[in-house]
Amino acid sequence: QVQLTESGGGSVQAGGSLRLSCAASGYTYGHYCMGWFRQAPGKEREGVAVLYIGGGGTSYADSVKGRFTISQDNAKNTLHLQMNSLKPEAPAIYYCAAAMYYSDCLDPENLDAWGQGTLVTVSS
Repeated sequence: QVQLTESGGGSVQAGGSLRLSCAASGYTYGHYCMGWFRQAPGKEREGVAVLYIGGGGTSYADSVKGRFTISQDNAKNTLHLQMNSLKPEAPAIYYCAAAMYYSDCLDPENLDAWGQGTLVTVSS
């Protein structure tokens, strides 16, 4: 199984930007998609952005379209999430995840491997 490690979280003011990174190690081949998910206190985990491996495109939650961009660096086995125009929201932990099989990858139930998460706080 692939191991995933997130980094890049922190605190930023509304309107600012953050760039999250997810380093993959272990078995890093053959995945159908990888993506970013977030969970705020008292809320269910939700899909934010996913990338379909092998040129299959990307998908975004409606709430982040036009503001967030997911990308990958194949040479470094790293996934990124560029977050711009951040809105003031409750702090959330952003998780990197991967799925081995075909699925709706924005649904967290369809992801197989998860990182430990990185905290993102956006203040007013």
